[in-house]
Amino acid sequence: MDKHDKNPEKKPKLLDEVKLIMQENRYSEKTIDAYRSWIKRFIIFNDKQHPLDLSEEHIKNFLNHLVIDLNVSLSTQNQALNAIIYLYKKVLKQELGWLDEIKRSQKQPRVPVVFSRLEIDSIFIRLDGIYKLIASILYGSGLRLGECLSLRVKDIETDFRQIIVRESKGLKDRRTILPECIIPDLSKQINKVKRIHEADLRQGRGETILPYALKRKYPNEGKSFYWQYLFPADKFIKENRTGLIYRYHIHPTTVQKKLKEAFKRAEIRKRASSHTFRHSFATHLLQAGYDIRTVQELLGHKSVKTTMIYTHVLNTGPGVISPLDQNRRV
Repeated sequence: MDKHDKNPEKKPKLLDEVKLIMQENRYSEKTIDAYRSWIKRFIIFNDKQHPLDLSEEHIKNFLNHLVIDLNVSLSTQNQALNAIIYLYKKVLKQELGWLDEIKRSQKQPRVPVVFSRLEIDSIFIRLDGIYKLIASILYGSGLRLGECLSLRVKDIETDFRQIIVRESKGLKDRRTILPECIIPDLSKQINKVKRIHEADLRQGRGETILPYALKRKYPNEGKSFYWQYLFPADKFIKENRTGLIYRYHIHPTTVQKKLKEAFKRAEIRKRASSHTFRHSFATHLLQAGYDIRTVQELLGHKSVKTTMIYTHVLNTGPGVISPLDQNRRV
């Protein structure tokens, strides 16, 4: 019998246990997948030994390996560290009173890639349907792709011109702006979701997953139209925990593929991704004269220091004229 498993027939595997505990604590699926991946890499790095058999030295060696051998960024190393801390403190119930000897990554954050307004127009011309609508929300509201795809019908407040982003980074809700120009297309998409939902209900389905304890508190709420995903997938999937067969949102890779095709046709030579729209949202607001605290709130950044990275894109700042241009004006 495994010395770490008093009841091997009932106790889930370690990575499955990590997933269950993180789900109970309302972590996003993306974070759960990332943490499990880092924990798996940590175990493989240490010759597949059980984490309870490893010392602090093993943990330090792994984190130092990420910096010294793989040259990862500070944010990547921090995510790996957070995953390991979560494993020991929340799953294995072990305290870690160290960190001093870990070699911290010295890799400086890159200046974010930003589209010009002309590039934005060129990209949008080459998109249509829901993909154009999704890109419009990413750029017009500053959402991350995962946040956009996780939107429910009830998160769109057209009367107040707002979008509610629920449980983004840090498990906090926030409100951001809803571009007025996309409201007609959003209304069409919501009506489309309603037709799909009504058809699903007629077939005995139509229930969706609910966050945390709402299912127990409101058993029938999952069948409500307002809880349906704004961008539903074409097919149903099954939730392993409950056996519920439901319609999830469209997969991020599907959107990313369409966006990359549009970037290529628009001849965008920058290293662009779906996240570049969010960078462009922040930078263009600062260029327009909005204060950095407002932009910080709209982006949902915990610290204004994170938002300050976009001022680097503006170089010397709005309103500053190059001396070469000044000489030409004389």
